Amino acid sequence: MDNRAVGVFDSGLGGLTAVRELRRILPHEKIVFLGDTLRVPYGTRDPETLRQFAEDDLNFLLSKNVKYIVIACGTVSSNVPEEVLDAVPVPVTGVIAPTVAAAVSATKNGIIGAIATPACIGSGAYQRGIAKADPSIKVTAQACPKLVPLIESFGVSELGSEIDEALEEYLAPIRDSGADTLILGCTHYPLIADRIRKVMDRDVTLIDSGAQAARTAKEALEASGTLASRTGSPRHSFYVTSDPERFTSSSGYFLGETLGKATLTTL
Repeated sequence: MDNRAVGVFDSGLGGLTAVRELRRILPHEKIVFLGDTLRVPYGTRDPETLRQFAEDDLNFLLSKNVKYIVIACGTVSSNVPEEVLDAVPVPVTGVIAPTVAAAVSATKNGIIGAIATPACIGSGAYQRGIAKADPSIKVTAQACPKLVPLIESFGVSELGSEIDEALEEYLAPIRDSGADTLILGCTHYPLIADRIRKVMDRDVTLIDSGAQAARTAKEALEASGTLASRTGSPRHSFYVTSDPERFTSSSGYFLGETLGKATLTTL
């Protein structure tokens, strides 16, 4: 038993979709969330910058005495060197490996699509992971630079035709490939899942990368005997690096409910 919090970070507010799943499957766990809203998006950054950002985010969560860290960011998960993660004194789960495993298990026709930020797709992490798991699977990977800025800027309820046009541009090659499974390689994307399904125009299985990472964290905490006690209601903490008022107005889209205010912090 360990009543310390589970830490979660993302480049913006998209990682709250992983928090939503963590709260559903681990209702007794306290969560500390960090959204680096000042420096979002991460997906167009160079590797050295991403390494520095990741170290900043990890160190912030460690300063809150967390017992486990979920990297709810496909860009960081796919680009940060192993030595950075190996130096972290608590277990760390990214989104790549859990998502690859789920996608490989889900596909029936052996054709998988993947959408994520340019840095994530450019790293080849999803492509390599799927090829290692099953070399016979065909993968069509598509970088989607417009999606995170649109979602972060407008909020789901205000997204108009611009997001649909972007999705048509990005998803057309994956739709044409015949993919029956689509990796949502950024934790922002589940918020537009309905629009994605409409553009794909087929019975496609969507793999939510943040939810897969959350489930992996649950399994790890259970296996290590470090789940929190089942008494009381946990008090979660939310931190952002800019515009905490926007967190209050937008977090409901990501979490499915409004859980209170975020604290402004620096990294």
